[in-house]
Amino acid sequence: MTPRGNRPGDDNARDRRRDDRESAPNRSGEAGRPRAQGGPRQDRTGAGRSRAADPRAGSGPAEARGRDERRGGAGQRAATGRSDRSTAGRPSSGSKAAAGRRPHRKEPTDPPRTAARDVLRAVRERDAYANLVLPPLLRDLGLSGRDAALATELAYGACRSLGLLDAVIAEGAGRPIEEIDGPLLDVLRLGVYQLLRTRIGAHAAVDTSVALARSEFGAGKAGFVNAVLRRAGEKTPEQWVEALAPADPVGRLAFEYAHPAWIAQAFADALGARAGELREVLAADDARPLVHLVARPGDITAEELALVTGGEEGRWSPYAVYLEGGDPGKLEPVREGMAAVQDEGSQLVALALTRAELDGPDTGRWLDLCAGPGGKAALLGAIAAIDGFRVDAVEPAAHRAELVRKAVRDLPVDIHVADGRASGLTPGYDRILVDAPCTGLGALRRRPEARWRRTPADVRELVVLQRELLSAAWDLLRPGGVVVYSTCSPHLPETVSIVADAVRRLGAEQLDTRELLPGVTDVGDGPGAQLWPHRHGTDAMFLAALRKPR
Repeated sequence: MTPRGNRPGDDNARDRRRDDRESAPNRSGEAGRPRAQGGPRQDRTGAGRSRAADPRAGSGPAEARGRDERRGGAGQRAATGRSDRSTAGRPSSGSKAAAGRRPHRKEPTDPPRTAARDVLRAVRERDAYANLVLPPLLRDLGLSGRDAALATELAYGACRSLGLLDAVIAEGAGRPIEEIDGPLLDVLRLGVYQLLRTRIGAHAAVDTSVALARSEFGAGKAGFVNAVLRRAGEKTPEQWVEALAPADPVGRLAFEYAHPAWIAQAFADALGARAGELREVLAADDARPLVHLVARPGDITAEELALVTGGEEGRWSPYAVYLEGGDPGKLEPVREGMAAVQDEGSQLVALALTRAELDGPDTGRWLDLCAGPGGKAALLGAIAAIDGFRVDAVEPAAHRAELVRKAVRDLPVDIHVADGRASGLTPGYDRILVDAPCTGLGALRRRPEARWRRTPADVRELVVLQRELLSAAWDLLRPGGVVVYSTCSPHLPETVSIVADAVRRLGAEQLDTRELLPGVTDVGDGPGAQLWPHRHGTDAMFLAALRKPR
């Protein structure tokens, strides 16, 4: 087996167009969808800018965990259409009727930006996931290498930065973004992103955006785009933050680093006495994450996987390998099922379950109660196979259960399509993982669309589901067995509050989870453990271990 790692991190992500030769875009993570056609409401407590950085070749593929599709997942918002209204003294965007008479689309003269614009449009119109929309667009347009990297950076980066972009667009247009025709808004977002969050020259950012608008809508609306972008370019990113960010410290940081203020406040609360690290957390969320692979135990070691892929062995999990970028699906170990994409934090959660001390022997009955899409079930299954144990995996959605089935092929894992709150399984499990559906606030760097989809109201719905799932797991656990409760969210109502409630209601014995993460430093004061992207390079996973008294 020969190394096959496609390392676009070695490429330069500058556009091949003449005006882009001296610039390259910032780093980006994955992308998302706004709450409505105009994106998140801009109340000046929303989002903002990150420090500029050179991604060389843009972002790698998102880790498709899709946690917000699980049982009871809340906060999904359908897109709604709004029309343009021209106002005296403001740049004119033309009429909606004119937008309906768009000329026939020609072969794109700027394929990378065309792809990025089409991603933004799918996110806005169809509530789509950018990381699922972009790959087929790149294939259809024949983009690879630098051009694919540029399209990836622009699409994902603009989706992540909607709060700041929309605030600047509204200021430049002199009207709320809800009054701007949606397809024009996509072009404007793409243009303002290039102006404020990349090193692409202002001339190129404006001219390419105007050309996109002209090719689809004609000269009138192209003039509107030109006027708004010229106004956006009159201030530096720092000046726009000064002009539009709220005065309170948390709101200002949220605006600067492209997060809704309520999420930034949730992070500050979870940091507690170390809330001074909030800027670092938000900046880490705004940076392009490394691709994390997991080496399947019994098939390949992390050392071997790193050698084959050209990656680097992970710091915390004995099975983790880091990649700078590229398409992991093209790697031979991934194609052969010897490795998979999985955040190192998720690996640590599964490992913690296997390491927890039971009261009594381990009879080999393990359960993953919230198994979709199957990453943790696969790692548990591979470890269980070494000792001749078996894992039951529960997933209520049939299509997600199929993902689990593919992830655990050839492993001792039995899949049950059922609601984890009423699975019908026979009690007596030694170890149960409750990787509960959550807001996903800890995985924003990989799925930045979540920051604009979620609202505080979602938390109230999810915590009910989380309590119910933990209670159901407790009923299935044998005396002396252990449940590990985890979320990819640091939000206190979804983490320590859920565990404290279970200890009080169920009489659970809470173990010191830090002892289940040997070698992992700075995970909090216990007994639960909290991982952070700025400290550990992982998603912000929370985990706690509860043992059932005999």
